[in-house]
Amino acid sequence: MTEQYILETENLTKEFAGFVAVSDVNLKVERGTIHAVIGPNGAGKTTCFNLLTKFLTPTRGSIRYKGRDITELRSAEIARLGIVRSFQISAVFPHLTVLENVRIALQRKRGGSFDFWRPASVLNVYNDRARSLIHDVGLSEFENVLAVELPYGRKRALEIATTLALDPEMLLLDEPTAGMGHEDIDRIASLIKAVAANRTVLMVEHNLSVVANLSDRITVLARGCVLAEGDYNTVSNNPEVREAYMGTGHA
Repeated sequence: MTEQYILETENLTKEFAGFVAVSDVNLKVERGTIHAVIGPNGAGKTTCFNLLTKFLTPTRGSIRYKGRDITELRSAEIARLGIVRSFQISAVFPHLTVLENVRIALQRKRGGSFDFWRPASVLNVYNDRARSLIHDVGLSEFENVLAVELPYGRKRALEIATTLALDPEMLLLDEPTAGMGHEDIDRIASLIKAVAANRTVLMVEHNLSVVANLSDRITVLARGCVLAEGDYNTVSNNPEVREAYMGTGHA
């Protein structure tokens, strides 16, 4: 275990009633990189993510974050350490505005209970930081729009903003461009690249063009095992990877 890697797993395994969903996965995520986990349907990608964020408990194996064994910690404890999974933990309230959503996320970072019963002015102390985050994700013109009224891609950007409000050192993105059109995909991909400038990003992503353009390193899973690892050229030219995808071109 070295300081080069912010997150490492050793022989990470998850079994469900005899079915092995993830088998002896050894993952090493370098600090300050964008690391993608890809693989065909049923490869174990989501299960692996659920293990890393402790939505599931490993059958065996270990997980280390910044050199610390976090295998036995609960998901909330892991989030407090700086590993935040976007689109799962982020607090987006559909009938609050973009600004109100980000202010509440900043309040969560402070800790304590929500101030719903207190005057709205209580949260005004967060306005400057909230507006900065909103600007960073390209939503300044939507500041006073209700979350429920945002186009799908913009709603995803808001979810990233609320996640960033928790100030994660490591951001886990679960299929960040799923269900998006080309314009939204390009916008979110650019946003991911920007937010990765001073943090580590681990993402599960189906869109291979996004993976190719963003990722420093890629881990390919198949049938719960690591099939290949390396940069995009390395894994895309791997005969076993090509066979696993059966020419579909989709993770």
